[in-house]
Amino acid sequence: MSIKLLRVALAVGLAAGLAACGDSKDDAASGDGSATITVDCPPQKTDNNGKSLELWNADVAAFQKAHPGVTIKTVSVGSQCDNPPDFTARLQGGTQADIFYGYMTDLDQVLDAGAAEDITKYITPETIPNWDKVLPAIKDPFVENGKTYGIGYAGYGLGLVVNKNLFKQAGLDPSKPPATWQEVAAAAKKISALGNGIAGYQEYSAGNTGGWHFSAALYSRGGSVVSDDGKKAAFNNDMGKAVLQNLHDMRFTDNSVGDKQLLQWADLLTNAGAGKVGMYVGAPDTIKAIVTQFKGKYEDWAIGPMPGDNGPAKATLGGGSGYFFKKGLSPAQIKAGLQWLAFEEFTPGQGQFNYSAQKDMGVPVGLPEPLIWKPGSDVQQQDDQLKKASSNLNLADYAPYAASPVTIKAEPPRAQAIYAVLDAAMSAVLTQPGADINALLGTAEQKVNTILSQES
Repeated sequence: MSIKLLRVALAVGLAAGLAACGDSKDDAASGDGSATITVDCPPQKTDNNGKSLELWNADVAAFQKAHPGVTIKTVSVGSQCDNPPDFTARLQGGTQADIFYGYMTDLDQVLDAGAAEDITKYITPETIPNWDKVLPAIKDPFVENGKTYGIGYAGYGLGLVVNKNLFKQAGLDPSKPPATWQEVAAAAKKISALGNGIAGYQEYSAGNTGGWHFSAALYSRGGSVVSDDGKKAAFNNDMGKAVLQNLHDMRFTDNSVGDKQLLQWADLLTNAGAGKVGMYVGAPDTIKAIVTQFKGKYEDWAIGPMPGDNGPAKATLGGGSGYFFKKGLSPAQIKAGLQWLAFEEFTPGQGQFNYSAQKDMGVPVGLPEPLIWKPGSDVQQQDDQLKKASSNLNLADYAPYAASPVTIKAEPPRAQAIYAVLDAAMSAVLTQPGADINALLGTAEQKVNTILSQES
């Protein structure tokens, strides 16, 4: 899903103006090479008291000044850039923006809907100068049969995020995050004993997020969601049962995960921002979201590697996000979109890498994300130097995660459809004392096999 590096959207109106995604004359390219494009997923109006949106507005203005004839209009798609049901509805209705945000797992349904343009021939050193420095893992999820339909700009690997204050109150050492699921359960029990509505550990189970995290926990145990050939479900086994049994025990034996369940992305981070969550599985960008959107404090948080089963994790789930280009765009619009993304997402010192401006706004700077540059490249080195120069964090809080050798494993094919199926198993073990884990996995296996059998 993406987490996250999930880039949370969205606000209303920029200096460039609010426009509906659409086919109006204003959204087309003119014969002289000028172009107007709609782009979704700017910061929320409430992020950092509006400062993040102000920075985006300034970027839009600077880009338009440098590219006369190009106009960028921003559209709102809600409080989450890619809420899967809403995203699907926009694809089906053809109401997505010209340059529209999506997860690395969205390519299948975007192509099924005939919603994206092939932009392969437009990706050049002129449109995206640093593209050759970007990791293949960021590019490949947007490519099908050698054709590129989107531009990935953010990557992540999941780890264990911990609340330092709650750890200390429970007599635990936040500099040594739990390394196994057994240690997570033991720590969660101690933290939840603090009372006051605090969950020692919290987990997702709705809106496709439950299936996403089931997959991550399965990977950590050495499992896979699908078979190596991608044709069959591969989670109905002891490892899959261990994922669900562990959560069921934490809910109904220890009650260390809290009474409120069926949580989606924003729900958990809202609770975390309020200081009510001791631990959760997430990427570093969720700490930024806790601060900028959910009123938390970055000094309260640290992150370690993904836990494993009775030992280090075998792997962790990695993913990310990017922008697709709407079917039917003109060459001028495609070029303008690529140039905007190059400006905002791939230039050290600008856009998502404008660390000095982020520091001035009080945004956490120094988190080990986004994971997009090839190691050792000049761009990565420049980015690291700029980040370090403006860091306002205690980097020791992120050292265990940054130094982790855990393998990052990609999300499964047809991920969003599979996650929706697995949500049912996750929600059941967190809400039903008598949940039948064998039956839940058996039903999920049948449904996922049906999904995979439809893969062309």
